[in-house]
Amino acid sequence: MEQHFTKYQGTGNDFILIDDRNESFPVSNPLIKKLCDRRFGIGADGLILIQNHQDLDYRMVYFNSDGSQSLCGNGSRCGFAFAKSLGLVDQEATFETTDGIHKIKLKNEKIHFQLFDIRQLEKINEKEWFINTGSPHHIVISNDLNEENVVSKGRQIRNLPTYSGHNGTNVNFAQLLQDKVKIRTYERGVEDETLSCGTGATAVGVMAGKLGFESPIHIQTMGGELSVFFKQDGDLFTDIWLAGPAEKVFEGSVTI
Repeated sequence: MEQHFTKYQGTGNDFILIDDRNESFPVSNPLIKKLCDRRFGIGADGLILIQNHQDLDYRMVYFNSDGSQSLCGNGSRCGFAFAKSLGLVDQEATFETTDGIHKIKLKNEKIHFQLFDIRQLEKINEKEWFINTGSPHHIVISNDLNEENVVSKGRQIRNLPTYSGHNGTNVNFAQLLQDKVKIRTYERGVEDETLSCGTGATAVGVMAGKLGFESPIHIQTMGGELSVFFKQDGDLFTDIWLAGPAEKVFEGSVTI
C-alpha cells in the first residue's frame, strides 16, 4: 500500500503528516516507529493523522516516534498548517486532540495554539519545578545550557519513580536571561533531545511568569524561537497561548 505523506517542522520539531479523513491508516506501534526512524524510515519526532470530526473543524491524532501518545504543542501548530493546506480551515480552528478540545489561529504570521488553564505549579526546590501543560514537564534551572548533559541527565529524571504515574516525564533545562529564556529538552516518547518542545516551552514560560517574567515570554529553543502568552493570578495561569512557526519541508509517498 502506498501512503502519501507531508513532512512539517515547527522550530526543528519535525512530524509526518497524513491526511486520514477516510481513516484508512493502519495504526500500529511498529509501523509508526518504522516511519519515524531516521535511518530506515522517513524520519520524524512524531506522526500526525488529520481526520474529520463530527462537530469540530478536524481531529488531530498524535503519536510520538515510539508510538505513544501525548499532547504536542509544536505538532498542533503543524497539524493546523496541514489542515489549512487541505482546505479544512482558514485563519482559525477548533479541533480535538489527545487531551481534549483546543483553539488555534493564524496571527501575525505565527500560529497560536491555546492550552488549558494551569492551576498548579509544583516547586520541587530552588532549581527544579514540575508543571503539567497537557504533557508532564520537569524543569531544571541551569546556569549554562552548554554544560548540561541533556540526554544522560534527562533520561535519569524521566524515569524517576516519582513520575511512574505519568508514564515518565519530559525534562527541560532552562537558562533564565534578561530578555528571554533558553531551553533544551529531553522528550519522553522520542527518548532523546529534540530541537524543540512546544508543551515544554509553555511549561518553562509559565514557570518564568511565576518567577516574575512578564507575558509574552520569548523561549529560545535549539531549533528557533517560540513565544508564550498568558494571564496570571497567583498560581492560576489562564488564556495560555503558544505561538511559533510551522513550515512544510517536503512531501512524498512510502510503501507501508
